[in-house]
Amino acid sequence: MQADLKTFTALGVYGLTAVTCVVAEVPGKVSRIDSVEPGNVREQIELCLTKFPVAAIKTGLLRSAEIVSAVADILEASARNIPLVVDPVMVATSGDSLLEPAAIALYRRRLFPRATLVTPNMMEASALAEKPVRNLAEMRMAGAELARQFGVRFLIKGGHLGSGRAVDLLFGGAEVAEFSAPFIGGVSTHGTGCTYSAAIAAGLALGHSLEEAIRRSKEFVTRAIAEHFVWGEIDALKL
Repeated sequence: MQADLKTFTALGVYGLTAVTCVVAEVPGKVSRIDSVEPGNVREQIELCLTKFPVAAIKTGLLRSAEIVSAVADILEASARNIPLVVDPVMVATSGDSLLEPAAIALYRRRLFPRATLVTPNMMEASALAEKPVRNLAEMRMAGAELARQFGVRFLIKGGHLGSGRAVDLLFGGAEVAEFSAPFIGGVSTHGTGCTYSAAIAAGLALGHSLEEAIRRSKEFVTRAIAEHFVWGEIDALKL
């Protein structure tokens, strides 16, 4: 959420949030996740949609089937015509599982068909397609299958390809679109997927086409990683 808000601000849109869970996490480790009561999540979203001219929506870590259901209910009732980017946050960069198994079926049934774009990483695409996704060829097979199955656009993120370039593939259009940037190694990251999907949602809110929003977002995330903050030996945690 912090990454999302920073991204929205950097890209010139006004960000609103609905807290779904509180996570104790640092790069490479998720130690605890506490979910927010689903009724609370629903009311947060309802208030935002009632009081603000919302131009695009993105989902992040929803954690449980109850929260997915609450989010789907309000989106179906009050946000049918608003562009929706679904980031199916299932697996952290560290490999930690973030989504309860019962929630995956609800993602498939209620959120994916409603989405403007779904943005799984390779591990998440593998879980959704129920087949290995380890290279570009397997990304192409899984992405084409998912786009066909749900009838929406899928952006498979190739940040874990292990090659010299981070290649993302967009499915569901007339042809597969490729978005590529140099892979930047030696950086301990987390939240890059959140930043990417937030940047795409910002682009849609600003009126960009989906492909243009993705292209600009890819450049934004790549630049953010390349210019990452490096701290010294003495740090202060400001609360």
